[in-house]
Amino acid sequence: MSALLEVSGVTVSFDGFRAINNLTFQIGEAELRAVIGPNGAGKTTFMDIVTGKTRPDEGHILWGEKSTSLLGLSEAQIAREGIGRKFQKPTVFEEQTIRENLLMALKNARGPLAVLFYRPTRPDLDRVENLAAQISLDDALDRLAGELSHGQKQWLEIGMLLAQEPRLLLVDEPAAGMTKIEREKTTAILVEAAKTRAVVVVEHDMEFVQRLNCKVTVLHEGSVLAEGSLDHVTKNQDVIDVYLGR
Repeated sequence: MSALLEVSGVTVSFDGFRAINNLTFQIGEAELRAVIGPNGAGKTTFMDIVTGKTRPDEGHILWGEKSTSLLGLSEAQIAREGIGRKFQKPTVFEEQTIRENLLMALKNARGPLAVLFYRPTRPDLDRVENLAAQISLDDALDRLAGELSHGQKQWLEIGMLLAQEPRLLLVDEPAAGMTKIEREKTTAILVEAAKTRAVVVVEHDMEFVQRLNCKVTVLHEGSVLAEGSLDHVTKNQDVIDVYLGR
């Protein structure tokens, strides 16, 4: 299987501290992956380098069939290439309905005039209804986003990212602050999304990672310490030492 995203030999230092140290990471076309590791392991910096927020000091980041280098691209260009990122805190338009939030996120012409004169077409409205069903909000399309629970806002933001049809979705700690039922639905949303695109979930919560039932990459001091199923990596002595202290 050819990689959709290939990070190789990437190093990032901040004031002499190596946040990412010779990191090599690959993800396939339609794959769900969990990235775990103790605080300071480089999980957020990893997402920052893939999305263009942080420039590595050395290494390569290649994307797609043509092995396009992401290193020369801006954050906006990388987003247009099909890489979407969901931060830990949901950012939705609270004064707008769920329907309006999803319509605004749809992958349409983005010029100022196009936005000004935009009128949703029937296919747009159908797409929004499909997205709402995917994120378990199809019975709440006319509710204001500000009225939603924390978990539902997270789902709406995932829906807004899916509306842009990304080929890779990076999701930061989606389970944080959710109820048990919300966490179960979130698992289902991410597993379903990964059938048609790559989804990388950065998470602290081992129970949530276990429920995702996918390949796990363990980061430590900015590089990959172990990779495999959760059962496999949690039996790895190096991982046990890092997580439980020597």
